Amino acid sequence: MSITHWQTSRFLIDLTKPKVMGIVNITPDSFSDGGQFESNAKALSHAENLLKQGADILDIGGESSRPGAQSLSVEDELSRILPFVREAVKWQVPLSVDTYKPEVMQAALELGADIINDIWALRQPGAWNVIARFPNSGVCLMHMHRDPQTMQAEPMTGNVVQSVKEFLNAQLAKALECGVQKERIVLDTGIGFGKTTAQNLAMLQHQAAFLSLGQPLLAGWSRKSSLGKILAYNGVEPVPSDRLGASLSAALMAVQNGAAIVRVHDVKETVHALKFWQAVQANVSDS
Repeated sequence: MSITHWQTSRFLIDLTKPKVMGIVNITPDSFSDGGQFESNAKALSHAENLLKQGADILDIGGESSRPGAQSLSVEDELSRILPFVREAVKWQVPLSVDTYKPEVMQAALELGADIINDIWALRQPGAWNVIARFPNSGVCLMHMHRDPQTMQAEPMTGNVVQSVKEFLNAQLAKALECGVQKERIVLDTGIGFGKTTAQNLAMLQHQAAFLSLGQPLLAGWSRKSSLGKILAYNGVEPVPSDRLGASLSAALMAVQNGAAIVRVHDVKETVHALKFWQAVQANVSDS
């Protein structure tokens, strides 16, 4: 990884050590925690807890992107996330907004949000224009096959690592052509977004291939359905909240394979796991 710091609206985030992005879903239908933090007060309280547990970045989302999820209107998404953003920007912590709608991006950035985390990698009409108007904001470009409504009905075929790498390279090139500085861009391979369990594992196994793109990587394995399939016992998959062990293992392997940021639900446990991993790495280097 050639870029060691992520430039965002208000913060220059040091990526020389792995960072933990805590997930805050203000949605009734997210695959893992839908409805738990649907109200703004509950979402803010949850976010405060994540910061106390060691989250370095907060990622707020108002629309579920789980397989089969229906799209949300701009008005509904704004009504869910803007009250949160207005309060959370006062906390002086990097704030990421998980959205693909240009209108939502602009409104969040105008309020002071730091990062746009876009599952569509700025492919929606008008998205590039918004990012260009906020020259210091951070952006995460993610690979998604098809769309949330159809991505798991017809998963990818062929060499998934090569296909995802080519897509991210193309979107990175487009960003640079639009004047987005490299220091603002993080890439996400899109674990679970139109990929089979075997393909997701292949991307983790060969994650180093994506490092050659020269940008920091964000890994989002937390509680994903692929983990449930791997953990299934007698044909029964554990519910998302019971996939902690596998989520931690995936996060650690992602970091060991070069990921700079892990996006997780279980912040405290991930922070603890990473601290132990870092202690081992420090001891090895000192011995």
